[in-house]
Amino acid sequence: MVMFCISNQAEWFEDYFAQCKKELWPREKEDERQELEEFKQKSQKQREEKFLQAAQPSSRDLQ
Repeated sequence: MVMFCISNQAEWFEDYFAQCKKELWPREKEDERQELEEFKQKSQKQREEKFLQAAQPSSRDLQ
């Protein structure tokens, strides 16, 4: 039990786990995030336009 407590010191593993975390989940770059936001907005706008076109009665339906 004593050996486990001695060998299981958090400060020995903090750097290792921090490095692994950075490698597995890198931070997003600002330009990549901006590009993703623009894509989301463009997609949302297209969906809204499709919905509005489908919701508007066509001139054939009115005759």
